Amino acid sequence: MDETFQLEPDIAEALVDLPPEFARFGRTYQTDIRPMLRTREADRQKAAQRARYGALAGGAVALAGGAAGLFLFNMQELVIISIIAGVGIGAAASSALRTLSGEAKEFLVRPIADSFDLSFRPKPGRVQTLDQHRRLGLVPSYDRSNFEDHLSGAHQGVAFEFFEAHLKERRTTTSNGRTRTKYVTVFRGQCLRFEFHKRFFGETIVRRDAGWFNVFGGRKGMDRARLEDPEFEKAFEVYTNDQVEARFLLTPDMMQSLVDLEETFRGKKLRCAFSGEHLFLAVEGADLFEPGSMFKPLDNPQRVRELLLDFAAVFNVIERVSARRKAEATARGEP
Repeated sequence: MDETFQLEPDIAEALVDLPPEFARFGRTYQTDIRPMLRTREADRQKAAQRARYGALAGGAVALAGGAAGLFLFNMQELVIISIIAGVGIGAAASSALRTLSGEAKEFLVRPIADSFDLSFRPKPGRVQTLDQHRRLGLVPSYDRSNFEDHLSGAHQGVAFEFFEAHLKERRTTTSNGRTRTKYVTVFRGQCLRFEFHKRFFGETIVRRDAGWFNVFGGRKGMDRARLEDPEFEKAFEVYTNDQVEARFLLTPDMMQSLVDLEETFRGKKLRCAFSGEHLFLAVEGADLFEPGSMFKPLDNPQRVRELLLDFAAVFNVIERVSARRKAEATARGEP
């Protein structure tokens, strides 16, 4: 390694407090990624300016047309048409910025994934793992699905899979003899699966906020788990058919890692299940592994910091569960 190599100050600052394993990515970012991003900065500025002008023009059309429809012609149809036209103008003007955002994701996420020997597919098609999440009650029933940002590989010998899912359920209503069908979002967020190559003795389900699942309690044969920390017991609903294993797994530090994951993912209603050899997890929340605002310079290293934090949150759960599994095996007298 070249000991004379120096990270640029803003890159070094962006890597502060990240796990040591991410430090090596700073050099990759400085020598390979940042120069590439800078070649597209002029395009970003033009696209951002076009998007701003488009938003102003679209707003003006919607406002003027809406005012005319309400006060001059008393035409509700004109108000609706004006709003639709305004939104369309703004969306069309932002198309170049959206395209550049997709390219920036490739520039940033794929090198991070490659540095950890992970596979990344922005548009993976249907992910079969969702069926297991559904079986365990971590996501509701659905009729339509869309998937993004599939990440898979291994960390510290633990295979894992991450993907984002948008699930919709068909709703049919009948009024005045007419039947209408629409599709309503029932889940939008992140799903993860971790494989530990050693079966859990029982099955344990954890829910941060059960929402629609509250009325069902646990699965058949499960009882409410008694946790070590009463504060976490208030914050989570935990059901298990192996009280001893649940207490070994769900220590305060493990529960805190779930809270940290929820916060890093900017999500809510976290729920997970320890079943078979796997840990399944679902969080409702905003998209992850995104390059950030396109109204800021492309080479801003805070973009890569946010992405690395997403990766670190996933790795942290693996490390915490692996540590608890080793402690459990030792307590049980296993090799």
